Amino acid sequence: MQSTATVLVYSDDANTREQVRLAAGKRPAADVPAVEYVECATLPAVLSALEAGGIDACVLDGEAVPAGGMGVCRQIKDEIFDCPPVLLLIGRPQDAWLATWSRAEETVAHPVDPAELAGALASLLRRRLPAAA
Repeated sequence: MQSTATVLVYSDDANTREQVRLAAGKRPAADVPAVEYVECATLPAVLSALEAGGIDACVLDGEAVPAGGMGVCRQIKDEIFDCPPVLLLIGRPQDAWLATWSRAEETVAHPVDPAELAGALASLLRRRLPAAA
């Protein structure tokens, strides 16, 4: 099993990034590696981090401004080779259908439920790191 997984967290709001880190914790599930977080507050920072490589999953804030997470997700799915799986934070559960346009693999509604977020993130990591399962 890989010793750590790297998760990119994108939001223009530092409180949202902190909520994600605290909700998922250092290990979202027993069968996935410990998680290290890379926080990004802007689209250029997201693109730079993904182009540098080593990101195993992304958590994107659908309510971020000026670049919302849905648009960012669609862009990185188009532009980043072997793009990591994406968990999209959505404003309302009814917005989940919009996430299909963005090609996000998982969605979690705001406010973040820690168990739901940890479970969704663990699911993404299992897909990306099959040896960890």
